[in-house]
Order: sequence, then structure tokens, then C-alpha cells
Amino acid sequence: MYTLGISAFYHDSAACLLRNGLISAAAQEERFTRKKHDSSFPINSIQFCLDQAQIRLDDIETIVFYDKPFIKFERILETFYAIAPKGLGAFVKHMPEWISEKIFFKKLLKDGLKDVNRGQYKKAKLLFSEHHLSHAAWAYYTSPFQDSAVLTIDGVGEWTTTSIFNAKGNNIEVVKEQHFPHSVGLLYSSFTQFLGFKVNDGEYKMMGLAPYGDRKNEAYQRFKKKLPELVDVFEDGSIQLQMDYFEFLLGKRMISPDKWESLFDLSPRKESDALEQSHCDFALAAQDLTEEIVIKLAKEAKRVTGQTNLCLSGGVAYNCVANGRLLKEEIFKNVFVPPSVGDSGGAGGAALASYYLESDKQRDLDQFEKNRISFLGPEYVDSQIEAFLLSKDVQFEQIPDEEVLCGKAAQLLVEGAVIGWMQGRMEFGARALGARSIVASPLTQDIQRIVNQKIKFRESFRPFAPVMLEEDLEKYFELSEASPYMALVADINEEFQKPLPSDFEELSILDKSRTEKSTFPGITHVDYSSRIQTVDEVTNPNFHPLLSAYKKLTGNSILINTSFNVKDEPIVCSPKDAYDCFMKTDMDYLFLGNYLLKKNRNVSS
Repeated sequence: MYTLGISAFYHDSAACLLRNGLISAAAQEERFTRKKHDSSFPINSIQFCLDQAQIRLDDIETIVFYDKPFIKFERILETFYAIAPKGLGAFVKHMPEWISEKIFFKKLLKDGLKDVNRGQYKKAKLLFSEHHLSHAAWAYYTSPFQDSAVLTIDGVGEWTTTSIFNAKGNNIEVVKEQHFPHSVGLLYSSFTQFLGFKVNDGEYKMMGLAPYGDRKNEAYQRFKKKLPELVDVFEDGSIQLQMDYFEFLLGKRMISPDKWESLFDLSPRKESDALEQSHCDFALAAQDLTEEIVIKLAKEAKRVTGQTNLCLSGGVAYNCVANGRLLKEEIFKNVFVPPSVGDSGGAGGAALASYYLESDKQRDLDQFEKNRISFLGPEYVDSQIEAFLLSKDVQFEQIPDEEVLCGKAAQLLVEGAVIGWMQGRMEFGARALGARSIVASPLTQDIQRIVNQKIKFRESFRPFAPVMLEEDLEKYFELSEASPYMALVADINEEFQKPLPSDFEELSILDKSRTEKSTFPGITHVDYSSRIQTVDEVTNPNFHPLLSAYKKLTGNSILINTSFNVKDEPIVCSPKDAYDCFMKTDMDYLFLGNYLLKKNRNVSS
């Protein structure tokens, strides 16, 4: 039995294919179209999933969309009615699009399936999941738990912005919800916009900026004191936004900039403006508030479900700092955060919800262990890679022996090289986990600046995640739980921390970022924290040998792992994508499967 899940028309469109309840393939549309956060109907992703399983649309029994467009349209209409005549211009402008996408959505969906050009879909049942159920199902049905509380937090689905579910066996039941417009996700995006970053893209930049803030500063204290005028936070984690400060109901920007400036005595930052200490202090105050809300929600989830396990999903679950804080609080015995917690994962959740809520078949938990739910995209064999390289007329070296290949890569890393690493099936979700990664040694002098400015072309304050063998985790970090999906933040152990200079707080953001904070400066953020990835031999067999080879040479397995892309582009998918990215950056070497390319030997682009 095949089930196809689809998410589309908001951001991060994706498709996920199940065979008898187990994930066969999944991918985001952006990886094929090369348009970051592509929201279009995922034609390429569906084609890939079908081709991977060697089936056609005729073979699919159920197609499930990840939310209910008509209910979402109802929310849009009610919202504009409530605020009329404000927002009339936006209402008139977008009405034709809303009608075609929401009221006649089945036709839109069927037209998209026709364009897939892989047979007919007439036999398939066409179903619609609720948005937050899709999030919850993705988190719970891919978890190692037989029962769990599930907490989903995002901007907005149909009406819901936050949900608490109680999951047992195959069943997931909603226990408590918060509804639009009061939304933790929209609040965080509003903070993001105020700091000059793009909504639905720059939230992680604000999270990375927050540690540069200082709670002792007058600005931080002022922001913290004023935040309750912007949002009420209740003991159960629910919130109430003071809507006079927000404009997203009008279909325009998130915030009312003049009112925010008056409230916080800080001008809204433009994207081109230099970052100042006050922006860092604001980011820290916003992050602290977000963590407070998440902790309260988790405590409420514990209270109303009585569960000892917790699953997290929705866009706010990408806030790995809050996830790490949640783990420290020990509200739950176990916490699980899957990859792709945003709308792309909703495609998988919709399919899983449809299958398991209507099936007597129990989940095989072994099938969802660790990375079995991450490496779900395309893979390119040697013959395909070699054919591409020959077409580019470049010199390359073939190294078919894995031990020799990884030994060579490890030696280059020790020597300070930055390498592109493309191996096996592409990851599903926003994190590169070793299949489509840029890798470097965290011991290389000034490596954070080098990778940020010369390879990623992004802001210098941005930290990098460490990846290590799972068995080395507790030796280096204050974390005992494996983190295969880069979903948790923890501090490096005190023995590896370096004391900060006495004038550290007076330094510029750039100088703070360049100050060595630990024995491994390339992966230690300004507050001694790191977003951690762990690797084991069974579930990440293409990355484990490289870390092992590096450990043989250095005594430790810690490397920098960042996504194989540059700013404003999706993670690479194909050999062509990887080669193009390699050639326009200062990466030194490229490993495409068993093939090695050196930058200064290539003459074609």
C-alpha cells in the first residue's frame, strides 16, 4: 500500500511517500528548482518519490495534503471581516489567488498531479489532514516512543498556532490548542523582522545573534521590562498578543514599526544596517521570552497528558536553544525532535497520520531509529557522477576504497582544508547531516571567519555546528542524549573552555566572534554553546568513517559541519549543484562519492 503526502503553497513544499506505513522517500521542492523555500506544487519531489519506489501515480491508494485549505480560507475571511475596512486593499489584491487556491483547491491539486506526468491518479483517495495534526504525526510516528505528549508550535495552520496532543499506540488526540492571532511563531517572526532579518528565513539568525547580548546591559533590562506590554504570557504557556503592535492581520508586514520603536526606544533595523550591541540585547530578550513560553507549554503538556516522553514539531521546534533548555529542565524523561519540523515535514506527517490512524498495523519502531528518517532524498551512483565530471572536462581522482578516501579527506582537514562532502542519499529537512555538507577542522585558525565570509557568504557572527562520533559526546559537551539531527544546543565542557578577556563585553560583535572561546574555537559560540550533531556507525554509515579517520589523526572526532550551500540558496542536491557551489566559493576540495576534485586543477565552470 502506497501513501503520498504533499505540502505546498505556503513555504517549503515537499512530498513524502510511504510503503505500508514506512517512509520510502521524501524531498523538498527547493532542492530541485533551486528556489529557496519554494512554495510551488512539488512536481519534482513527487516525481523523485515515485521513481525511487519504481511506481506510478496509478499505484498510490491515498494522497494526503498537509492542511485543510477551506478552513484556512475561512480564517482569512473572518479575519478581514473583523478588522474591516482596514486591509481592504490587500483583501482585494489577493482574493483571486485565495479563491483559486482555497475554494477550488481540489482542482488545483489534481492539475498539479497531472503535471507530474507519472501515470493517472484517479484511483487514489484524496484526503486533507489538519495542519497541526500533520506536525504532530511527523514528530510522534517517527519517534522511538510507544506513547508520548506532543507539542506543536508554529506561526499558524488553519486556526491553530499551538497544540498539545496525547499520543498512545496508533492514536493521537488533541488535548489543548491556542488559536490565531495569538501565536508564538508569529511573535518570534515579528522579533525577527524588527531586527532586519527576513520572516520565515532569518529566525535562526536572530537565535544566533542572541548570545552576543548581555543581561547586565541597561538595554536588555529595558527590553525585558517592556515585553509584557507587547504580549501577555500565562502560566499554561498560552499567550495574548497586544494586536495594536502588529500588522500581520492586514496582510502586510508583521509589526507596526513606529509603535515598536516607541515601546522599546530602538529603531527597527534595516537589513543593510550594521548590527549593534542593542540589537544583540534585543535578540537575547526575545530569545529568553521564547524559552520561557516553551518551558511553560512543556509543563502544561506534562500536566494534561501525564506522559514521560515529549515530541516537538512545528517551526518553533527549529529553535534548538529552546530545545536544549527544555532538556536541561528535565520536565520529561525523554525529548524527541525530528528533522524537518517545519512545513516540509508536514508532508510526511500527513501521510503517516492517514496511514496509522486508520490502520491496525503497529509501528515498527526500529524502522524509525535515528537517521532512518533523514536520508530520504536522491542518491547518485559513480557512473552518474563520472559522466557529469567528464562533461565538464575537469581533472579528478577516483578513490574507490572507502578507507583510503576518508583517510585522504581527514588528512586534508588536518592540514586546514575546507571540503565539500556529497555522499549517499540527500537529507530531508533544513539540516545537512553528512550527506550534503561542508566540512572543516574546528582547530584551524580563524576558521569561523573563513567559512562564513569566503564560502558561505554570510554574516560573520553566525556560529557553526560541531559533528562528532556519538561515543565522544559526553567527553566534550554537557549533554548525554544523542543528537543526530542538530536539534539540541549544549555547552562545551568546562575543561575545554578558555577564559574571556576582561574587556570582552566592550568588544564589537565581530571581535567577539573572533575571540577563542575554547580548545575548539570553530564550533564554540560566544556563550560556550554549540548546536550538536552526533553520528553512529549504523544509521549514518557515509559520515562515520570520515569522523573515525579524523579521530585517528587528531585524537578527537569533532569537525565543523555546515550545509553545502551559500547564503540564499538551497542545500545542493545533484553533482551539478555541488560542483557549481564548489566553483564559486573558496572551498579547497570536493568529494563527490568516490571522486575527488581539487580547486586549482579545474578550468571549467
